[in-house]
Amino acid sequence: MIRDELRRQERSVAWFARKICCSRTHAYKIFEKDNIDILLLARISRALGHNFFDDLSRSIGTHPSGLQK
Repeated sequence: MIRDELRRQERSVAWFARKICCSRTHAYKIFEKDNIDILLLARISRALGHNFFDDLSRSIGTHPSGLQK
């Protein structure tokens, strides 16, 4: 979802890494993670101006097991 939002905004990974204070390499690793620390997700949400917590909340209510990957 994070990578999709970054692409939708036509932002570069370098821009994203600068906004969340990490290296480009770490930014790419974030895209591949199955889970993410909530403080990091909050920084990402602020940087991209997108509330990923809302997305997660909606996915919990729509997936049969309660969680979506």
